[in-house]
Order: sequence, then structure tokens, then C-alpha cells
Amino acid sequence: MLAGGASPAAPHAGSENAQPPPPESTVTVRRPAVYMLVPAPENRREGHSIGVLFPDIGEPFRKVFTEIMRGIDEGARVRVRGYPIAPGQDPGELSQRLRANGTRVVVALGRQGLRVAAGLDIPVVVSGVSSIPDGEKHLGICLTPDPALLFGRLKSLLPASRRVHVVYNPLHNEWLIKLAREAARAEDLELVAYEARDLATAVSMYKAAFADADKRNDAVWLPIDPTTVDERTILPIVLAEAWNRNVALFSSSYLHVKKGALFALYPDNLALGQRLAGLAMGVLEGEPAPAGITPLREVRAALNLRTAGHIGIVPGQPVQRGFDFLHAGP
Repeated sequence: MLAGGASPAAPHAGSENAQPPPPESTVTVRRPAVYMLVPAPENRREGHSIGVLFPDIGEPFRKVFTEIMRGIDEGARVRVRGYPIAPGQDPGELSQRLRANGTRVVVALGRQGLRVAAGLDIPVVVSGVSSIPDGEKHLGICLTPDPALLFGRLKSLLPASRRVHVVYNPLHNEWLIKLAREAARAEDLELVAYEARDLATAVSMYKAAFADADKRNDAVWLPIDPTTVDERTILPIVLAEAWNRNVALFSSSYLHVKKGALFALYPDNLALGQRLAGLAMGVLEGEPAPAGITPLREVRAALNLRTAGHIGIVPGQPVQRGFDFLHAGP
């Protein structure tokens, strides 16, 4: 049974990478269930527990972490306790509470959870962030969708696709581009990657990408990148260029679908939690742990019907049923 909790604090999403739940006004195919806490199964072990550290923030982001914790609770075979982490949390005091509750492994969600977990002497599984410095030294799952899933979805919608253009900051996403090159080859795609370490360079690289793009065979991918996918400066430019040139634009954030991207993959919070529970149980039971942070494969899919029609895609009911989230557009 999931225990713990605190009253919501003021929202502070800037330090976290969780995506808020889809807005109610958007057309949906399958709405996420409302996850209510249930009594722990009788076959759970007594004495040990998994501690989940999550940022003490307000809605809508708090719901994201609550859903992930619900998944952890469903997937674990021991008691799961939640610990909201406020700014200035004392790691020593938290460590005492964890030990007193029989915690043998911690799941750290969000950057606040990760920072506090760094001061603990308990094994840690990490999630709730898009990327982590020195990710190979940690165990966990980031919120960045696996490029293989994105490219597979692109080919299912646009089988004639041959090239994918992406602008990225290597400080954030060098690891992701390495994975993306392998994933592109598997889908018979060429990945054209442009490096940009600042906004001005990013704008120039997008101009070059769109100038080179063939609307019949090329697409542009927006990864989770605070530099090259800046919401205020970069995103409006890229959306306008893609629309005017009829170039498919897909994203790693469902929020971009509402703004005009063709499709996006985004976290299935419940399934992600269940996968994290599996990792945590593996640590608790002494199983060999997979090395490093892995990309997200527990995803949902969103589609912009207006954009699809604009670039010549007519998604019938079978195609639409393959998406969790449909946006009709203005």
C-alpha cells in the first residue's frame, strides 16, 4: 500500500521534466484512469519497503508523479511509501525516516528527488527527468521517448519517409543522438543531425534543415532539449516553417501536438511506474542491474488531425485507434 503524502505546494515545474496531463478540452480516444489507492496485496513481504522521493509541487504536475507512484505501488511486491521532497530537504533527516521504515531501495522522481537521493547511502532508481548527467552511473528510465518508437511511428504514418532532421545541443542530448542513429538505420532512415549550443545557432540550423527538407520524404524531429526546442523562441518558428513547407514535424512532447506538430509520444505514467517497480525489486533482490539510464518505452501517442490533413494524411479509424490522444485543432 502506498503511504505518505503532503498537501500540494505551489507549482514549480521549471526544475522538473514531467509533462502535465493532457487538457480535458482535447479530443481523446482513451482517457487515463483515475488511480485510487487500494490495500496492499496479501502476498507482499513485510519488513522491507521501497521509498519514492517526489517533488512537493502543485497540480497539474503533482498528478504525474502520483500516477507514476501508483504504478510503482501496483508493480512492487513490498510496501511502497511516498516522500514529498520540498526545497531545502535535509538528507540526513530523510535518511533516518527511510531507515526507520525499512527502506531498502529508493526511486527518485524529478530533479529534486535526484538531488536529495545523491546524499543517501541507499540504492537508487532514477526517473522523472528527461536526461541525467553521467547517466551511465545511474540506474533508471528517463522521460525521453525511445527514438526507435518515434521513428517506427513516423514510418507507419508516412511510409515514404527517408530522412529525419534534428537540431540538438550535445550537452543535453549527445547520448540520445547516438541511439537515434542506430534506430534510424533500423527503419531505413537517414538521420541528419545539426549541433546547436545556443538559440541563435539553433535558429540557423533549423533554417538550413527546412531549406534542405523534401516534403515528400523528409521530417523534422523535436527532441526534449531546452536549447534547441525553446518554447518561446524556437518552437513558433519551427511550427510556422513546417506548416508553410508541408513538412512533417513530430515531437517528444505531446504539448507540441496541440500547437501543431503532427504527432508525439509521451509517458504512460502508470506503465512507467510499473517498470520502475521491476527495477527496484531487482535491486532489492540482488539481481544484476542493467547499466545506465534507458530511454522511455512506456509511452502513449498523440496525433494532430488538422496537421495530418494539411500534409496529405487521411487517418482512418484504424489509424486513429492507434493513438491515445487526438487533437482536432482550431
